[in-house]
Amino acid sequence: MNELVIAFGLFLFIEGILYAIFPSKMKNMLKKLELVKVSQLRLGGLIFAIIGFIIIYYIKS
Repeated sequence: MNELVIAFGLFLFIEGILYAIFPSKMKNMLKKLELVKVSQLRLGGLIFAIIGFIIIYYIKS
C-alpha cells in the first residue's frame, strides 16, 4: 500500500511540474486531445496500463 501512495504522489508531482513549466503547451495539447477519437484514447490508455503493469510486475519480482 505504501508503494501505491508513493506512485500516486509521483504521478501528481510529474503532472504538476509539466503544468508549471509548460502551461501554454499543456493547454494546446489538451485542445488537440479533442480531435483524437475515443477508440484511440481507449487503446492508448490500455497500452499504457499494460506497460505500467509489466514494469511493476518485473520490479516486484
